[in-house]
Amino acid sequence: MAHLAHYKEAHPLVFVVTHWINLIAMIMLILSGIIIHFPVLPYLTGISRGCHLFFGFVLFINCVARVIMAFFVKTSPTGGTRQQVTDFKTWLPQKDNRHQALEWIKYYLFLKKDHPLGAKLGVPQKISYLLIPILILLMFWTGLCLWGVTMNVPVFAATTNLVGGLMSMRIIHYFGMYVFIIFMFIHVYLANVEGFAPTKLMFIHKEHGGLVYDPDLHNIVGEDNDLH
Repeated sequence: MAHLAHYKEAHPLVFVVTHWINLIAMIMLILSGIIIHFPVLPYLTGISRGCHLFFGFVLFINCVARVIMAFFVKTSPTGGTRQQVTDFKTWLPQKDNRHQALEWIKYYLFLKKDHPLGAKLGVPQKISYLLIPILILLMFWTGLCLWGVTMNVPVFAATTNLVGGLMSMRIIHYFGMYVFIIFMFIHVYLANVEGFAPTKLMFIHKEHGGLVYDPDLHNIVGEDNDLH
């Protein structure tokens, strides 16, 4: 089966920028976190701590900005159309895919050849993307509980005591890093299981032709392979 067209309206330029920031910040946090926890090169530890702190704030601020923009910026609700709705509506179950969870799971597990039509994101993608802002918030919070400047602030100190002390907090923060790593692998798979057209659109804003979908009719209405 041919795939849906990938239009720029699915990922406006501002979201391309926030996605790049997320990627860079996550990679830098993971690398600096590994160096901090495994200081095999002691002279890099201090630099890594500063880098870790900086990109922690970058990731958090970028995440908050992205969530806020979702209520103002419009995007296509599905591939194959240039029609747009306010972006947060694409995070929620949509009329044409709220019944597709099992079908998407079968597709991702190679139990079904063709993916369900409708909605920009498959149901598992929606769930994972809704969880990532929560993970970022938790990692930012636990990071502030460990940072010397903020660790004694009552609310952060209380959180540390609640989990059993600084060592427990360090363990939670450390293993949270692996959740990020697992998410990144899952995200890359889910985004590219049909090919690299979605990645090209997100990273370099390159459109790709394909089937045209009408989100009002919930059906294919043509094909567009003559992009300019």
